[in-house]
Amino acid sequence: MSLVRDLSGRLHIETPLMAESLMDKALMASTETSQVFRPLPNLNVIKLGGQSIIDRGRVALLPILEEIVAARAEYEMLVVTGGGTRSRHAYAIALDLGMPTGVLAKLGDSISEQNALMVSLLLAPHGGVKIGHDDVLKLPSYMAMGVIPVMHAMPPYGLWEEPAESGRIPPHRTDAGAFLTAEVVGARRCVLVKDERGLFTADPKKNPKAEFISEIAVDELLARDLDDLPVERSMLTALARADSVREVFLINGLERGNLARVLAGENPGTRIYRKG
Repeated sequence: MSLVRDLSGRLHIETPLMAESLMDKALMASTETSQVFRPLPNLNVIKLGGQSIIDRGRVALLPILEEIVAARAEYEMLVVTGGGTRSRHAYAIALDLGMPTGVLAKLGDSISEQNALMVSLLLAPHGGVKIGHDDVLKLPSYMAMGVIPVMHAMPPYGLWEEPAESGRIPPHRTDAGAFLTAEVVGARRCVLVKDERGLFTADPKKNPKAEFISEIAVDELLARDLDDLPVERSMLTALARADSVREVFLINGLERGNLARVLAGENPGTRIYRKG
C-alpha cells in the first residue's frame, strides 16, 4: 500500500478497496484467501452444555471438570459455558411479554455468564479463571501460565442479534458462540459436550428408532434439513463457511473418558466436518 495525493492535495492510502463498493459481489469474492492467520492453532474450545451438563449439578459436571484438569498439562483448552434451563425460562417470560429477539439474546448472555462464574470457581484450585469476551486476546498468556480460562459462550450480538428466520429465539446462541470463538482464534477443534452420544436422525429421547450418525459433512447435514438437531443451525452455517476450523465434535459428557479421547484425535461421538 502507498500514499497517493489527489488533485486537491489530500493524501489517501491506496488499497484495492479504495473507492470500491463493499457491496460488489466480485470485489467480495476477490478477498477470499487460501490461508488465514491462526493465532492459536493448538487450542481446543470445549463447550459445556448448560442443560445437558451444568444443570445436572455435581453428578454430571464434576467428572467432566476432572477430565479437563487431567488434560490441561497436555492440551491447550478454552472452556465455554452454555445457558441451559434458566435461559429457557427467561426466554419464555420475555416471549410472553412480547420482547424482541435482541432482548432475548441479552438474557441468554447473562445466564451463560452465570454458569461460567460457577465453572471457573470450581476450577479455581487448578488454575481456572473466568474471562470475558474482551479477554480472548489474552489467551496466549493464559496458555503459557497453565491457566484454564472459562468464558460464557453466548456470542456478543446482544441487542443487535439479527432477527430469527422463524420465531423470536436468538439464532446465534452458545453453540454458535463456541464455534465462532474457535474460528476467530484458529483453534484446532471445537468440542460440544452434550448428554447424548452425538447426532441422530431424530431426537433419541422422543424416537427410540432414531439412527446414530457418526460422521457427516456439514453441507450434507444442512441439506437434510432435519426437523430437530442437537446443535444450532447457525453454527452449522458458520462451519460451512469457515476458514480455520474444519470440524466440530459432539460427545456425551456423561460417559467418562470421552473428552480425553476426542482431545487425542478419536471420534467418540459425532464428527461434523467441512469438505475441502
